[in-house]
Amino acid sequence: MPGPTSLGCGFIFGIFARTWYQFCRSFCMKNSSATKGGHTSFIIKELEELIKGGNAHASFDEAVKDIRQDLGGVVPQGLPYSIWQLVEHIRITQWDILEFSRDPRHVSPKWPDGYWPKEKAPVHPGDLKKSVGLVVADRETFIGLLHEAGEGLYAPFPHGDGQSLFREALLIADHTRYHTGEIIILRRLLKDWD
Repeated sequence: MPGPTSLGCGFIFGIFARTWYQFCRSFCMKNSSATKGGHTSFIIKELEELIKGGNAHASFDEAVKDIRQDLGGVVPQGLPYSIWQLVEHIRITQWDILEFSRDPRHVSPKWPDGYWPKEKAPVHPGDLKKSVGLVVADRETFIGLLHEAGEGLYAPFPHGDGQSLFREALLIADHTRYHTGEIIILRRLLKDWD
């Protein structure tokens, strides 16, 4: 399982982003109402579905549903993370992307340490549930930004170095899916997944 500094997430993201963009331009736009002036609304709807998850993979919501709280901090032998650490990593990363996308003064956490919790297990009862709730709430806020952006979806942020809301949406989707798969693997190893 690649660690947080490996090429895993970034490499997968690059391939995914190029493939998704080419698919949408060549197939989706020729075979939908998007060619009748709804290109951006079509893309935003597709991004929303991609971020919320599902389709060919289990969604984040499905992966964290009914997790036994006593297993949140368990790190299976030979693996680097607990479910708690993965959920918090998803939350922190998504929060950072959200704040970067809407606030030019936002200062990102230090990489990589600032993107991972130090504790293997939640400090307080209910922290895992709270973290899951924050992932969902920030996801909805980000989706709201997509809808507000309209045609500005593709415009580079003045405060970035080429990033756009479109790119950040793909990054959230890719990053969350990657680590959602790890959560499911951990739940299977801990006998907490059907």
